[in-house]
Amino acid sequence: MPTATPEVITVRIPSRLELLALLDGVTNSVCDRLRVDGDTASLISMSVIEAGTNAIQHGHKRDAGRIVDIDFRLFAGDRIEVTVHDSGPGFDPGTLNGDPLSPEHIFDARGRGIFIMRNCMDSVDFEFSDSGTVCHLVKKLPPPAAG
Repeated sequence: MPTATPEVITVRIPSRLELLALLDGVTNSVCDRLRVDGDTASLISMSVIEAGTNAIQHGHKRDAGRIVDIDFRLFAGDRIEVTVHDSGPGFDPGTLNGDPLSPEHIFDARGRGIFIMRNCMDSVDFEFSDSGTVCHLVKKLPPPAAG
């Protein structure tokens, strides 16, 4: 039976792209802790890295003096919820390129991060406030394999 109260793991990193490898390691450790299968772990990790990249590049403009907060909420046997919070001004989701696989966007150098997150996770939401932008990712966990 899934636990109602999640275990929470919090990570704070300066806005430096080279620290995304550390975030990837933490994400993989969290997935191992939940005994998530490799394919699902890859989807989660890819999404967390994309959210972290967006926070660093777009939210903080690579200002290493600004902090990105990442919270992992582990609902054993049920789901994982990840929030990535930056103090940037946010963005207008209506200005996104649309479908990056469409002929007019297929060769765009940028603009695939949110598309990737939405295709890897069960839900991707954004909150914008005076304190910045929060990307909220949710992945339902498949039942553990028998054996």
